[in-house]
Amino acid sequence: MTDTKGPLSGIKAVTCSTAQAGTVPYMLMADMGAEIIKIELPKKGDGSRRAGEVKNGVSSFFETNNRGVKSLTLNLKSKEGKEILHKLIKRADIFGQNFSPGAAERNGFGYEELKKINPAIVYASVSAYGPDGPSANLPGTDAVGQAIGGVTEAFGVPGQQRRTGVASVADETCGLITLSGVLAALIHAKNTGRGQKVETSLIGSAFRLMGWTMTTSMWRNIPPITGARINGSRERAGIAACFNDIEGKPLAIQLEPDHWRPTLELLGFLDNLEKKGLDDLGLAFESEENKNLILEELNKMFATNKREHWIKILRDERRIAAPVNSMIEASNDPDIVENNYVTEVFHPDLGEKFKTHGTPWKFSETPSKIGIAPKLAEHNNEILLDLGYSIDEIKDFENKEII
Repeated sequence: MTDTKGPLSGIKAVTCSTAQAGTVPYMLMADMGAEIIKIELPKKGDGSRRAGEVKNGVSSFFETNNRGVKSLTLNLKSKEGKEILHKLIKRADIFGQNFSPGAAERNGFGYEELKKINPAIVYASVSAYGPDGPSANLPGTDAVGQAIGGVTEAFGVPGQQRRTGVASVADETCGLITLSGVLAALIHAKNTGRGQKVETSLIGSAFRLMGWTMTTSMWRNIPPITGARINGSRERAGIAACFNDIEGKPLAIQLEPDHWRPTLELLGFLDNLEKKGLDDLGLAFESEENKNLILEELNKMFATNKREHWIKILRDERRIAAPVNSMIEASNDPDIVENNYVTEVFHPDLGEKFKTHGTPWKFSETPSKIGIAPKLAEHNNEILLDLGYSIDEIKDFENKEII
């Protein structure tokens, strides 16, 4: 029998987080059953409530990054607001914020202050540049993470101006890394009674995202081959690349060194490449010209038939091949749909269901539950009554704009 409460049921987090990297960890925790209390500015709320596509007051950006959490408005510059926050911290397992380094301390909710209230608190701090570097106090966004972390070069196209991608890969990666760090610290706190501060950043997360490709570049101290991922060595080269079919539809392939020549033969490409002296993929390590000649010839050959044709040939022999989806195609891809990586949620303010991310995890006993984002101050009464405040006190807080 499954437990519908979720694997993080019983865990409570309080967050003063905005933006994507600061909210995604707690949205994912809410999916998994944690109680997340999001602190927002009275009357104004999180500025991202107005970001993305907005329909009937519902923001695609805010909905994606804050679903399933509770909204409590709180003026943290007021004495009463800080007292309310401190009462929440006493009961919480986790506190999260993504202010610039030092800002939380100046506003009275730095780690040293909050751990006096709750020594077991796991305190998550997300920044753009990390806490210690020369740019620590500067603001930053996803573009900073992509640019500094090496992502922009990795996805660059030779001869074209480099640009950061439309997908917020630094933000999302930072969200996932923050989530994993918080959960690790939470296990430690549950085992020892001692909390700790967990610090993550956009540039650190993007740099980690580069994985072994970054390690290889550091070992060689030369830029990677771009335009396609040709890796390994001159003697043993593999490839991951995209090619257009006869209709201009792209497909992706990835071949390990041992599969290069057998796959060329399988596709009927080997004789042509041998005649032109381009059957040795290692030539790409010798010059940009060689790399481009190999890729251009592959492009020509893949453009002689439909991608379904090529993908079937490759997959029948257990080779790696897939269509390159547009974002709309991805949301309708059968493997995405069947695994519930995309789902539909009814929203009362829209009066209809909308498509959104499902969950990337599949728990056999404690399935995730997808909620919707809260209205501003929706949970003020619920949270404050639970803390022991009376209705009259709550009304007074409202009149004084403390909440």
